[in-house]
Amino acid sequence: MRIVIIGGSGLIGRQLTAALARAGHEAVAASPSTGVNTLTGEGLPDILAGSDVVVDVSNSPSFEAAAVLDFFERSGRNLLAAERKAGVQHHVALSVVGTDRLEENGYFRAKLAQESLIQSSGLPYTIVRAMQFFEFLGAIAEAAAAGDRLVVPDADLQPIAAADVAAALAEVAVAPPRNATVEIAGPERGPFRDFIARRAAKAGDERQVFADRQARYFGAKLEKGSLVPDLSAAARLGSTRFDTWIADA
Repeated sequence: MRIVIIGGSGLIGRQLTAALARAGHEAVAASPSTGVNTLTGEGLPDILAGSDVVVDVSNSPSFEAAAVLDFFERSGRNLLAAERKAGVQHHVALSVVGTDRLEENGYFRAKLAQESLIQSSGLPYTIVRAMQFFEFLGAIAEAAAAGDRLVVPDADLQPIAAADVAAALAEVAVAPPRNATVEIAGPERGPFRDFIARRAAKAGDERQVFADRQARYFGAKLEKGSLVPDLSAAARLGSTRFDTWIADA
C-alpha cells in the first residue's frame, strides 16, 4: 500500500513511518518541512496522488483554545477534501481518550471538532483515541506545579508508550476501515498521582506529589474515569509497562 503520514516528522509520525516501511509498504512522511501544509492545502494533491491510506497524526503548534480549534478545523477540511479528490480509501486519525467527556478543555473541544469532520466526510475512516504518552508525563507534571509541590487531579490514568501507539496505528492503517472509534491505552491503570510520582522520582525531582479533587487538567475538572477508556469497551492495550519504559528513559 501507499500510505501517507500527515505529521510524519513528529514523535509518532517518525515511528509509524518506519514501522510501515519495515512491513513493506510505501510509507510517505508529510509535513511542512517536506512541502506539505494542511492549513493552506499546499502540496496535498501531489502527495496524495495514488495513495491508498492517509494517517493523520499532525498536531497544532499552539494549544491556545482558538488557535488549536482553527488548526484542526482548517487542516481537517483541507485534508479530507484533498483525499476525496485523490480517491483515498481509508482515513485514519489519532485522537485522545476522553475527548467527548472534557469539553471544558480547548484542546479536547478541537479534537472533537476534528472527529466530527471525519465522521461526516463520507470517507471510510478509523479514529484511534490514545491515552497520554509516557513521553509527555514530564510536561503534564510541570503543568501541575504549585510552588514546591505537584498537585494533580484525583483521577485515574492509563498512559501508553509512543512506540505502542505507532504500532497500533500501523495495524489499523493496513486493516479495513472500521468507520468507528477505537481506544488504545497502556497495560496499567492507576491513580494519576502514582504515575507522576514515579516519573518525578526517576527524574530526581524531589517535589512531593499530591492528588486533589479540585485540581484541573489543563483547565478541565476530572472525575475518576474521565481520562481512561471505558471498562465496558474493549480497548487495545500496549505491551510496554511503565516501569520498563522509565528504566530506559
